[in-house]
Amino acid sequence: MISLHSEITDNKGQRARRGWVVFDRDCQLCASLARRFWDSLGHRGFGLAALQDPRVAAHLRLKQDELLRQMRVLTAEGKVYGGADAVIFLASKIWWAWPLYAAAQIPGARRILRAGYQWFADHRYCFSNKCSLATNNHRSDVLRPANGEPK
Repeated sequence: MISLHSEITDNKGQRARRGWVVFDRDCQLCASLARRFWDSLGHRGFGLAALQDPRVAAHLRLKQDELLRQMRVLTAEGKVYGGADAVIFLASKIWWAWPLYAAAQIPGARRILRAGYQWFADHRYCFSNKCSLATNNHRSDVLRPANGEPK
């Protein structure tokens, strides 16, 4: 197995001291959030990498659909956090996000955060005009009565 700490570098050849935050680069919203938090994460020793990077796929050994299901944090120590757990882990490292980490310690909160994250992840393309719901017109039956006339 490859070591992400030693094998993955960013586009400038830099290695991440504390680990990697891997995200779906094909999701406009995900890429925008990654750009927004790049400085905060970089100052704390985390690099950004795309889930689509072959080195990430080789390290995680997941099928493509499972690989793209959620963002992940891969630490230099070899731990892997996914989805809401990854967000909570990062929140514990950033002073201004620490309240989210503290809230996640409340009994039952982590389960709610995981469900919320998964809903968001499943619908993330709807926030970037690539929604499968929009292309399949699933909402058309809600907007039209049985006779086909628009409401």
